[in-house]
Amino acid sequence: MDPPPTEEVHAMRRRWLMLALGTGAQTAACAFVYGVPYLAAALRDTAHLTLPQIGLLIACPTAGLVAALVAWGAAADRYGERVVIAAGLGGAATLLAVAAGPSGAGGGTTALGALLALAGAAGASVYSASGRLVMGWFSARERGLAMGIRQTATPLGMGVAALTMPPLSDAYGVRGAFGFLAAVCGVVACLVALFAADPARPPAAPGASPAANPYRGSATLWRIHGAGALLVVPQFTAGAFALVLLVDTRGWSAVGAGRLIALAQVLGACFRIAAGLWSDRVGSRLRPMRQLALATAVVVAAAAMTAAFPSPLTAAALVLSVGVTASTNGLSFTATAERAGPSWSGRALGVHNTGQNLTAAVVPPLSAALISATGYWPALAAAAFVACGAAALVPMDTSRTPAVVSSVP
Repeated sequence: MDPPPTEEVHAMRRRWLMLALGTGAQTAACAFVYGVPYLAAALRDTAHLTLPQIGLLIACPTAGLVAALVAWGAAADRYGERVVIAAGLGGAATLLAVAAGPSGAGGGTTALGALLALAGAAGASVYSASGRLVMGWFSARERGLAMGIRQTATPLGMGVAALTMPPLSDAYGVRGAFGFLAAVCGVVACLVALFAADPARPPAAPGASPAANPYRGSATLWRIHGAGALLVVPQFTAGAFALVLLVDTRGWSAVGAGRLIALAQVLGACFRIAAGLWSDRVGSRLRPMRQLALATAVVVAAAAMTAAFPSPLTAAALVLSVGVTASTNGLSFTATAERAGPSWSGRALGVHNTGQNLTAAVVPPLSAALISATGYWPALAAAAFVACGAAALVPMDTSRTPAVVSSVP
């Protein structure tokens, strides 16, 4: 067989480079947006914060992110993905550097919370643009795998934070941990600015009528949004408090627990890739999403049992919970873009991202309050119940092939 043309090889390599850059940018953003939980022990011991106060700090980056998603999406539509990702991630790096200084982590809880919220707002650029960058470079028949790889950024970012935040805070304090996150974001922003390329956007046909609103006459997209948001509850309940649970109930050190949770986040990344590949092969995003939502309910309920009756199985149950709860995220994003179609995918992804991150913003403080009042196992049991509701909300998909004929510019 003759080798493929040079142009085809170049295009293939380029799209995988775009996937790597998009995934790297999302990983850097997730490391700081979702990295505060891994500083919980240090904040409690050195800053003498209560668990509800720490829960509010955990929510600050996500709250800022939610507030800026739509604006960054509009900027990406106008200026392109590369400049938006680089500018936002560079801004986040600057704000995190300030947080590492005396006016940030050394300036009190209010100042630190404000800086984290502003950094989250800057990092929202990655959430709004990196998915479009990946979707635009891959065909529909490979999109489940590509988006599954891109969505590994959340567990990978959490894994980076879990692996680095406890030892850095032990050695250099909370300020040193934020300085590391600032450096990571700055380096990735430079790489995106130098090497990323926006996907081609075919011009609209002259005289073509606007595409129909996919939200009218069908509840499918709203149900996907709702199910995706509900599945954030078990993901963030397990991910945010697994470390302190191991410290409190099993006597682990924060560093040792952080290493284990980092391993769990790697497992979550593998689950996302496998789920995307599975959806490509079965020709459906929604059936795997429903089945994985049910699996999430089972494993989180098992973690609740081991939290109620601590044993050597507690750590294993938490690792599996953190991994499985991450599996559906890429499926929900891909299903949203495909169901919305090329003319509405940007707005639909913005709605989906907003719903998920609003949920992510409120889950840590609410879970922290429930844990403080009742213990860890009721919070995990409630999260398992929510996962059952998400499975029921996922729309039925009787087709053997999803919208593989649709494309996202």
